[in-house]
Amino acid sequence: MNRDELKALQAPIKERYREQPEAAVVTLKAEGQLGEDLSCSVQTGRVLVEAGLHPATGGDGSQACSGDMLLQALAACAGVTMRSVATALGISAFGTVRAEGDLDFRGTLGVDKSAPVGFSDIRLSFNLESEASDEQLATLLRLTERYCVVLQTLANSPRLTVSIA
Repeated sequence: MNRDELKALQAPIKERYREQPEAAVVTLKAEGQLGEDLSCSVQTGRVLVEAGLHPATGGDGSQACSGDMLLQALAACAGVTMRSVATALGISAFGTVRAEGDLDFRGTLGVDKSAPVGFSDIRLSFNLESEASDEQLATLLRLTERYCVVLQTLANSPRLTVSIA
């Protein structure tokens, strides 16, 4: 998709959201089925993913780890966002995106109550091939950060409620 095709695709959507701001608010949903042997199956748009324990907590590695899935969501969202922004700016940029994070599994296993539960640090990096100037690449990175939904959600924790129905 080129810049003009992207603008043509998004123009009516943007116009609708300007005229009807409430139409832009969409509730995304994910649902999982609690399974046998400490697993939970989650339906994605394409496949059923069975999540289970990470090997560092006793898993055998045959099931997806939710921590890995979080990083994969970040990498995917950042990659799609960067490609969209690059296209909109007319910048040719290809390469890879990497998300990695540090976890102290003592926290989630309850071994040390002072150890945090969850990621203490997450790093997102791009290895790009581009003829764009340093200034253009800085703009590309800044706008990717600004518009990446998963990155912004992690950076600005949303209100979160948890319940049993």
